[in-house]
Amino acid sequence: MAGRVVVIGGGIGGLGTACLLGRSGYEVTLLEKNERVGGRANLLEDVGFRWDMGPSWYLMPDVFEAFFDLLGEKVGDHLRLRRLSPSYRIFFEDGDVVDMTGDLEADAETFERYEPGAGARLREYLRLSEYQYQVAMSQFVPRNYDSIFEFFNPMLLLKGSSLHVFERMEDYVSRYFSHPKLRKIIQYTLVFLGSSPYTTPALYNIMSHVDFNLGVWYPEGGIYEIVRVLERLARESGVEIVTSCPAEAIVVEGGRVSGVSTSRGFYRADVVVSNADVYHTETRLLPPRYRSYSERYWRRRTLAPSAFIIYLGVRGELPQLLHHNLYFCEDWRTNFAQIFDRPEYPRNPSVYVCCPSRTDPSVSPAGHENLFVLVPIAPGLPDNDEIRRSYAARVLGLLSEKLDIPDLRERVVVQHTFSRRDFEERYNSYRGSALGLAHTLSQSAVFRPSNRSRKVRGLFYVGANTNPGIGMPMCLISAELAWRRVVYGK
Repeated sequence: MAGRVVVIGGGIGGLGTACLLGRSGYEVTLLEKNERVGGRANLLEDVGFRWDMGPSWYLMPDVFEAFFDLLGEKVGDHLRLRRLSPSYRIFFEDGDVVDMTGDLEADAETFERYEPGAGARLREYLRLSEYQYQVAMSQFVPRNYDSIFEFFNPMLLLKGSSLHVFERMEDYVSRYFSHPKLRKIIQYTLVFLGSSPYTTPALYNIMSHVDFNLGVWYPEGGIYEIVRVLERLARESGVEIVTSCPAEAIVVEGGRVSGVSTSRGFYRADVVVSNADVYHTETRLLPPRYRSYSERYWRRRTLAPSAFIIYLGVRGELPQLLHHNLYFCEDWRTNFAQIFDRPEYPRNPSVYVCCPSRTDPSVSPAGHENLFVLVPIAPGLPDNDEIRRSYAARVLGLLSEKLDIPDLRERVVVQHTFSRRDFEERYNSYRGSALGLAHTLSQSAVFRPSNRSRKVRGLFYVGANTNPGIGMPMCLISAELAWRRVVYGK
């Protein structure tokens, strides 16, 4: 055998790393704190309803295909994917409703209705976005960085201006579109990065290529099917998966990992890969002298939002909704400020509503709809039962009015909430962030925490808080990068 590996945490990154290492001949044990694997991509079931608890968008199918290729597998042999068309519906505060279809001609016509010439500018914007995506994904994203000089290389100097690395998204998008609704449509994807258009580098306009050109997909059965597939492939690769087994300490001897202590015993390891949040790994699992990042470092980080989530089972059909729905408040700047600058529960929030039962009847009983309602909120906000009851009532009232479902609250047959304290308790998330470190310029690429410990030999990190960042596709790339570190040392 090539060696013994313990993976801490069975999120997408941890499962992906375990699959790759198992198929590379390592003896791998994956330790998962909770009762099932999946991390934030988890599952909730109640009275015939089945909710994906976290990620609900299947984006960047090319990344999934590349990862499965590494395993010698084909996505189509494991997942039945359906491209959604329309991709999503947007409800504006003034009552305007618009569908984005994923068909460039139709979407260009929609843009033209709001602003003369915007259709042609959308085509040009997406042409450049596709080019920037190809450059980023071939040259910058799937790379391990050991120093700032590896990032600021001749290729970046050559391509940096075309990627708009040092420009803000808000400024970049404003050069193409004047109408505030069009700018919101273009920039909403930053939510997937846990960031604000006022601080995110324009490099991330590549998300428009992901949205409009690559399309929005749905795996039959729901997002948790991805987790089931990765778990099965991991077991087939010889990985031992131990659930309900939280790690208590990473044991270090002579500056090198020797294993992981848990309430169920000690697991010896030559290599440890932690899919737990880097903050939790460093401050709870390692002795102080072996931490790569200080408390001061973490206090100065910009966290992605937490989330106030309501899982609803609703009686009757909701033809007003598509699979994916977005409500955009009028005053975006105030909404983002309440998340990033002066933390408070947004008084008039933007809201995401997923209704997967419009696509997949298996996720709810016959004659019912399944709703996942998410409001981005600041991390670290107070969170108790009374706040949840009050804020859930506010959000459902808003949706009743703005999504034209006047009897929504009367039709609810089951309701669960999940918010900041759940992210902390269930996923050991720093300050209850739903996603981890936001994608600001100072927290992208080489500026994110390294996936290799500076202080402990044989300790590696994988997941959203290390390179390349947030989202299921990025976590799969992170798994590949961690695998390269372990197997090839680079």
